[in-house]
Amino acid sequence: MKNILEQMSLTGKKALVTGGARGLNYSIAEGLCEAGADVVLLDISETVFESAKTLSQLGTKVYGVKGDLSDTSDLDRMYAEALGYLGGRLDILINGAGIQYRCLAKDFPEDQWRRVLDLNLNALFFMAQRAGRTMLEQGYGRLINIASLSSFDGASMIAAYTASKGGVAQLTKVLSTEWAEQGINVNAIAPGYMVTELTKNIKEVNPKQYESICTRIPKGRWGQPEDLKGLAVFLASDASEYMTGQIIPVDGGYLSK
Repeated sequence: MKNILEQMSLTGKKALVTGGARGLNYSIAEGLCEAGADVVLLDISETVFESAKTLSQLGTKVYGVKGDLSDTSDLDRMYAEALGYLGGRLDILINGAGIQYRCLAKDFPEDQWRRVLDLNLNALFFMAQRAGRTMLEQGYGRLINIASLSSFDGASMIAAYTASKGGVAQLTKVLSTEWAEQGINVNAIAPGYMVTELTKNIKEVNPKQYESICTRIPKGRWGQPEDLKGLAVFLASDASEYMTGQIIPVDGGYLSK
């Protein structure tokens, strides 16, 4: 039997990360590279190519594919291109692309509701479906969806986002029960309040909100993108062989208080 460090290694593994050009998903991709995996980043942003170039400096093969995951035909093209880069094999999927729109539920625009659900839930399912078919043929795979604290509670102003992330949690459980006996583990990571490009200015712009949230977090701080690396590598590795169907918060203890 391999020792635990050997089980945690991703050397030789092939991974795909959606929404991987920046932010939390980029940090997760970085962790996969550091653990030895070859990675393809999928993103709508042109920066995906520069992000891939930067990560490739860690010593593994990293590629970028640009496109719109909410367009099923484009998703099919992106997936095929990614598989081509990975030699036809896919061991790990980080299903993380997502967006948010803030508005009271009574005023929520229909087009924005559909836009959020199309990427956060529909595209996530269609990517999981395609990756699942590949993994089922292989008899092996690690599928990791990116959920949210909104998978557990119902914050105001983000009805579509919350609905989508609740769906991600339930979908994770469905896929895990269907695929577990065939060598595919399906889990989800639920980040808490994290410092990203979208939130890094809150401390300066709205210090009262920042301090209020910090008071609720036992760790006393917001999370950093690198706080997700360890769990992502564990779930992507053979060390998590007996773990599937779980939605795991990385929230500094927020939900426990």
